[in-house]
Amino acid sequence: MPAPPPEPALRPGTWPRTRSVSVRPGATELTRQVPVFAVDDEDVEGPHDGLLTAVVALNLGLVYLDVVLSYWQNDFYNTLQSSNQAAFFREIMRFCWIAAGFIVIAVYELYLNQMLQIRWRRWLTGRYLQEWIGARTYYRLQLTDRGTDNPDQRIADDLKHFCDKTLELSLGLLSAVVTLASFVTILWTLSGTLSFELGGRQIEIPGYMVWVALVYAIVGTTLTQVIGRPLIRLNFDQQKYEANFRFSLVRFRENAEAIALYRGEPDEVRALELRFADVAANWWAIMRRQKMLTWFRAGYNQIATIFPFVVAAPRFFSGAIQLGDLMQTGTAFGKVQSSLSWFIDAYAQIAAWKATVDRLTSFRAAIRDAAESASGIELRAYPQNQYVSPQLKIDLPDGQRLLDAGGLTFN
Repeated sequence: MPAPPPEPALRPGTWPRTRSVSVRPGATELTRQVPVFAVDDEDVEGPHDGLLTAVVALNLGLVYLDVVLSYWQNDFYNTLQSSNQAAFFREIMRFCWIAAGFIVIAVYELYLNQMLQIRWRRWLTGRYLQEWIGARTYYRLQLTDRGTDNPDQRIADDLKHFCDKTLELSLGLLSAVVTLASFVTILWTLSGTLSFELGGRQIEIPGYMVWVALVYAIVGTTLTQVIGRPLIRLNFDQQKYEANFRFSLVRFRENAEAIALYRGEPDEVRALELRFADVAANWWAIMRRQKMLTWFRAGYNQIATIFPFVVAAPRFFSGAIQLGDLMQTGTAFGKVQSSLSWFIDAYAQIAAWKATVDRLTSFRAAIRDAAESASGIELRAYPQNQYVSPQLKIDLPDGQRLLDAGGLTFN
């Protein structure tokens, strides 16, 4: 008999060659879930390892300019306090140079970040398409795994969201850590030592504003986790409901002729309205939870704006520090507090990102299970005009055996 047609495959050269990298044992559950892959440099245009390094370097450059700007702020307000006109104009020129450097770095950091996003997404899309389509896994997945909804949405939308948010959150965390390390020393030096008497004993706390910022951030982070944790599941469900609604619309368009012939419009409208009802109901749940989270975050950030000046004001009025020191103290406290509170500000994005990771990892696990569980049918060409089945077995998708015929030969 003639040789069977080859398995459908992606056009050679369309997608880069890939190799998977397993996460080391002992990593956290969230880290193990992230679909991490290594990409061969020769398969992706341009030095993307160097591109990532450049993005990180520019991100760190922005943090460095923040530090430089805080010292400029100290000198500038001291100049205003001393009414030194010549020094005032010198500081204005100095600010222009700092601002120019900040603008250039900010522009190229965004540009290279977007370049890295599209290259990473292109590679991941190729990987998922190869695993989903390459060995007819898409067909077996449809038969055996009803829990995997809307593979098209997971490849088209979830991969985009994953690449965008992974870079945004990882670079934001890196910036927060480096900012904390840079400004905590400044705040420690400027805050001085807090002295007070308690129970007849003199107590001194060096760098007290650093400890205040730490306690403030810990309390805020804990409350944010308590308030915002349900958002993870809600975002997961929202992506699923949106995909189901979109799929129903596509199915309606593809079956337009049959629906028109059988006058099935009322039934289709009712089905679409039910799909959208899920979208709207879950959206309201997200709104209510985000409202609670925003109440807390807004109050938390507003208090943090004025709090360092209230704490540092006694030292300023006593003459221990100048106006420039007071302003730099406020800036340094804000930077330390915002760095320690990165989790609070990014919680909603982390929740949405976690939901995307869950959808991608469950989809990839379903693909692998379908590929591993399917033994398939091997076809070979025989010189005689015969159809030979050495071992014919037919099973239902749930594993129930329908036929076990042993060896069969048809002449």
